[in-house]
Amino acid sequence: MNLKKRLIRELAEATNSAFSIDHLPPIHVSPPKNPAFGDLSSNLPLLIAKLVNEKPMAAGEQLKSSLKTDSAIITKISISEPGFINFYISPSYYQSLLQRILDGVDGFRGGDTGKNKKAIVEFVSANPTGPLSIGHGRQAVLGDCVANILSWHGYKITREYYYNNVGRQMRLLADSVDARYRELIGEKIDFPEDGYQGDYIRDIAKSILKKFGNKLTVNDPVFRSYSEDKIFHQIKTVLKLIHINFDSFANERDYYDSGAIDRVIKKLRDKDLVYDADGATWFRVTALGKSQDRVLIKRSGEPTYRLPDIAYHIHKVERKFDLIVDIFGADHQDTFPDVLAGIENLGYSIEHIKVLIHQFVTLTKGGTKVKMSTRKATFVTLKELIDRFGPDVVRYFFIMRGMNSHLNFDMTLAADQSENNPVYYLQYAHARICNIIKYGEREGVKLSTGFTKEKLEHPSELTLMRSLASYPDVLDSALETLEPQGIANFLQSLAANFHKFYADCRVITSDKELSKARLALVSAVQGILGNGLDILGIDAPQKM
Repeated sequence: MNLKKRLIRELAEATNSAFSIDHLPPIHVSPPKNPAFGDLSSNLPLLIAKLVNEKPMAAGEQLKSSLKTDSAIITKISISEPGFINFYISPSYYQSLLQRILDGVDGFRGGDTGKNKKAIVEFVSANPTGPLSIGHGRQAVLGDCVANILSWHGYKITREYYYNNVGRQMRLLADSVDARYRELIGEKIDFPEDGYQGDYIRDIAKSILKKFGNKLTVNDPVFRSYSEDKIFHQIKTVLKLIHINFDSFANERDYYDSGAIDRVIKKLRDKDLVYDADGATWFRVTALGKSQDRVLIKRSGEPTYRLPDIAYHIHKVERKFDLIVDIFGADHQDTFPDVLAGIENLGYSIEHIKVLIHQFVTLTKGGTKVKMSTRKATFVTLKELIDRFGPDVVRYFFIMRGMNSHLNFDMTLAADQSENNPVYYLQYAHARICNIIKYGEREGVKLSTGFTKEKLEHPSELTLMRSLASYPDVLDSALETLEPQGIANFLQSLAANFHKFYADCRVITSDKELSKARLALVSAVQGILGNGLDILGIDAPQKM
């Protein structure tokens, strides 16, 4: 059990011993903002003060008196305003962690929460109507990182891509390519209203002309099937550029062909949750507590996304995953609750379905927003972003803000190849450590299990070890929230502490014992940096 979890348990035991509380509030332990208040701190006295009819400081003193901690680890406990209990940790505790970090045990290289469990993560799921946008890119990177977080904790992961290939969008795609094909063979035709524009439509039309000749009739099925296949191949190719590969793919048409969608409609009708009105088929979600009913099938006979999504998710539930994670853009905020309602009211559990919603992306350059028009295809594509800045920068910039926050992708900063760029800042730290290790080998100092950990007593060394000690907690938090930003923030802090240590403490010195100890310390930093970067899907270079 790591120290934070141990302290939470001991605080709970002390609270039960000192007070009589029916429902203990959640206990949180974290580093205080001011290091003068110790290494770890909890606001528990503040939380329980009213419950026990005490002032927070007095409640804290009673907690302190009841606490039973290991004095070899906790050297001092203090109470501070307005009601915090603070713990000061012995340097020997951090020194003793180094070998465990190097050995990759105690949650420093992987967890076991998901051992013998299966999880499916659905993400990107862009329809094959055009190139991936930067919004799709953010979702792609978030989804891949979430899958990596789950995998780190022991889950067996399936990455799945689901797309809609039935309905108006696909018809518009086919009509748009058909129109460009007509132009190429010299026919005059009106371009469809709201059709897809951009050079990629002309390129597909040219490819069809080259492969099938100039005799295709209007509305030939090849315009639809070829365009879908061509665009989807391009989507897969771009995702590979950013190091994303899927284990499985699913599409809307298959659920029609299998009869799954018809079965959903029938079962909902049997439960009186579907009715027909105004030429459309409606989902009676007002009977389930919603404010207004929703259309499942439009007057045109085409479904809204809700219907195939219900069928698709039932199939996911039936595949017996222990955890189902869906990652969507903010435009799904209103529709997905209806999908969950449909699944649940058809008799399936939704407790293990977790929906993550991310906000949109804006490109900025020199502090000014870059204007885009998706319909006219004047937007910057994900491929263009990767080509310009590289996959590491693109991946990191997409997760350096929380998914619930609107993301401004700073193209000026992304182009900066100095340590001002947060990606290079991390990679420089890793590469610098690799150089230190190589230099040590040339000087006859190699990493050894026989290092004298007590040699590591400089304030910068202790700060660096404290940072390393928090890594399992960071990953536990990432598992709870399925949010990779916390890992990125941790790595930045770790790199900053390493660079400060490097400025203060020469690693390879004339003191061989000190050199071996510091070499062990920087090797531990290298291992955690590399591990964290791997979860984020970013290269950890040995030289730059």
